[in-house]
Amino acid sequence: MTILITGASRGIGAGLAAQYKAKGEEVFGTGRSPMADIQLDVTHPEDHSAMAAKLGDRALDLLVCNAGVYLDKGDSFDDGYGADVWAHSFATNVTGVFLSIQAMLPHLRRAKSPKIAIISSQMASSELAPGGSYIYRASKAAVLNLGRNIATDLKAEGIAVGIYHPGWVQTDMGGNSAAITVDEAVHGLVQRFEALSIGTTGCFETWDGRAHPF
Repeated sequence: MTILITGASRGIGAGLAAQYKAKGEEVFGTGRSPMADIQLDVTHPEDHSAMAAKLGDRALDLLVCNAGVYLDKGDSFDDGYGADVWAHSFATNVTGVFLSIQAMLPHLRRAKSPKIAIISSQMASSELAPGGSYIYRASKAAVLNLGRNIATDLKAEGIAVGIYHPGWVQTDMGGNSAAITVDEAVHGLVQRFEALSIGTTGCFETWDGRAHPF
């Protein structure tokens, strides 16, 4: 199986890459660092073209869109949430996901049972709205909507799309007081990706297999 994971330099992405490599899968992890398997800034269209070229004529079995930013944590309504933060957050968390899928679509079409996994968040939910973090919540809601619509359009081609809340994870983004470890999140997400099928395409699920409210 050939797998490509965006944002694989640290945290959940690095954990997923390590687990799949341990299973003997062919894994390409992307990151902005030159040390990454594939150097990719998801906000740069030219990087996506270079990523596609790097894969050559390979079939891609699983694309994990994991790269993301949370730039408005703790911002104040009165003087936070700058326009530049809105722009960069959406460029990374939404447009970057679309560009990754668009670039990898020819490779996914070569696979027997291709899958796309989009890492969103429980903060995407419009039913669970405790306030704050407006930019991050809005961007994750947008990528949830994006994923569900892409699932509709790609279903006829046999490409399954799942959207996932990875849990509140002990990463740089989640903080040390988060509820679960990277290993726990990764273990659950790998199971979710394995279970994803055309029958469940468009799902929004938690790392431990529960349907998440929209």
